[in-house]
This record gives sequence, structure tokens and C-alpha cells, in this order.
Amino acid sequence: MTPEPTVRSYLVEEDESPGSRLDLFVARVADLSRTQAATLIANGHVTIDGRREKASYRVENGDNVSVSIPPPTSREVLPEAIQLNVAFEDEDVLVVDKAAGMVVHPAPGHWSGTLVNALKGRGGSLADSGVTGREGLVHRLDKDTSGLLLVAKSDRAHRSLGAALAARRIVRRYAVLSWGHVDQDRLTVDRPIARNPRDRKRMAIVSTGRTARTDFVRLARFDAADLLRAHLHTGRTHQIRVHLASIGHPVVGDDTYGGGGARRLLALPPRRQFLHAAWLIFPHPVTGTRWSFARRYRRTSSGRLQRRPGGRNRRLSGIH
Repeated sequence: MTPEPTVRSYLVEEDESPGSRLDLFVARVADLSRTQAATLIANGHVTIDGRREKASYRVENGDNVSVSIPPPTSREVLPEAIQLNVAFEDEDVLVVDKAAGMVVHPAPGHWSGTLVNALKGRGGSLADSGVTGREGLVHRLDKDTSGLLLVAKSDRAHRSLGAALAARRIVRRYAVLSWGHVDQDRLTVDRPIARNPRDRKRMAIVSTGRTARTDFVRLARFDAADLLRAHLHTGRTHQIRVHLASIGHPVVGDDTYGGGGARRLLALPPRRQFLHAAWLIFPHPVTGTRWSFARRYRRTSSGRLQRRPGGRNRRLSGIH
């Protein structure tokens, strides 16, 4: 059965910036890149009150913009012999300690070498998530974020864990080093997140974005940075990184959101950020037993930060 395209309609209102170009409008409301929006327009997948217009068309107040997004082209995901660090496995679930630098699922520019390729290479069953290339995945981690990730091996497990994630019964906590010092030992950042309207590859705090909340607890204070525990209440793309950057304390090593400088203090390798999914708690999808896992930040350097007076030095790789 051929998948149907996704059709969405958007009404241009006074607060939707009438007069903006059609490609920019579509990119913003449909959460697409400008190139993707322009391609949809050129291929006749975007109409205004039933008629086609060019990408340069200026939307007007009252325009009804219909966007038809074709289903993604399926592409075979091949099994690959890639070693994984498995924290736990039984007949229903798999907990992987993902290495930094590994993409979770295939996408343009990353059709091989992903976690899903590695999972298929191990053999055995994986849940059918309904999307080719995302078999077994319950949630995701950014490419340059390391740590614990939950995989469903059966469809039953995937349904159960998906429901638990939606009900916020799966607890995900991260160890993160942020530049500077937060104002309080405990704080909550509750700010909506969406695509950056000026750079579609980045996320940003946007008033019309999706609700996003992160709780932070300071675990240690160093001269130049704070070691924090971050607890996600929502799972937006780049959530921890965007929230910390928004309060002026970006993640150490994060080139995208302003924390990539001064790597020499930690001897961090290029494109390595100090963000690690260190804690994972979830109800087992079959037994209902509450499982809890913790994994250290893998050592990638011999760098140290000097701890504030009153405490001994803490080696940054020793987080658990």
C-alpha cells in the first residue's frame, strides 16, 4: 500500500507576517528548511486558496496555504558490523550506551554507520516503528551526545514504551558541563523551542514553538564551569543545549550554540561536547518492573578544571 502524503493547511493572519515570501512562510509554519519549502512549491505541492504560486509570492492576510508533504522515499537500511556498548538486554528491550559521534538513524548524509545499522548488524528482532530506518527506536540522542538509549525488540515493547514515554514515566537525566555559573543550585528552564527562523539547521527559543521544560541541579562548581544534572520533561530537538544557551551558559564543546571555545582547558577533541545521557529509568514493557541504569561519561581527554575552594579536584570523566 502506497503511503499517502501529509496535507496541512495554514491561514495567514495579521500576526503571521503578511507580505513575507511564500517559501519563507512555508518553511516556518511547516518546520522545513527553505530549500525543502521551495522544492515543494516548485513541484506543485503548495497552493494558495487552490492555486499555485511561485516561491517569491508574498502571502496576504486571509490566504489559505495548503502544504502537501510527500511520504519519504524508502531506502533499504543495511546491517553493518559495528560494535555497540550494550548496558542491558533481554527478549524485549535493549539499552545501549551510545558513543558520541554516532548518528542514531539513517538520514540524508548519513545512510550508513548509524545506530540502526549497527542494531540490524547484531541480528535478532527489532520492533517495527512504522518508519523505515527507525526500527526499534523509542527515543533519540543527538549525534554528538553520548549515553543511554532505549531500544524495543518487539512491537509489544515498542507500544508499551512509547506510551510510557508519552506519559512521562520514562526518566532521562543527563550530565552536562556548562560554561560559567548558573545563579542557583536548582533551576528550571521552561521556554518553547522551534526551528531557528534564520537558520533551519539550528533550534531556538521561539514564542510560537513547542513547550519545552528542563530541570537543572548543580552537582559541582569549577572555576570556569558548572557540572549539572539535567532532567528532561519534554524531548525537543537540542533541548538541553538550547535551554542552557538561552540563559547564557552553553554546553562545553557545543560549537552550534556558542560553547565550542576554550577546548584546550579540557583537551576535548573536535566536535565533542560535554553532554552525556547518564541516567535512564523506565518500566519494563512486559513485567512492569522499574529498571534504572547509570553510565559514566566516557573519558576522551586528560583535561581538568579546577574546582572552587572548599572541594578537591574532580576528574571530568568520572561522572555517574
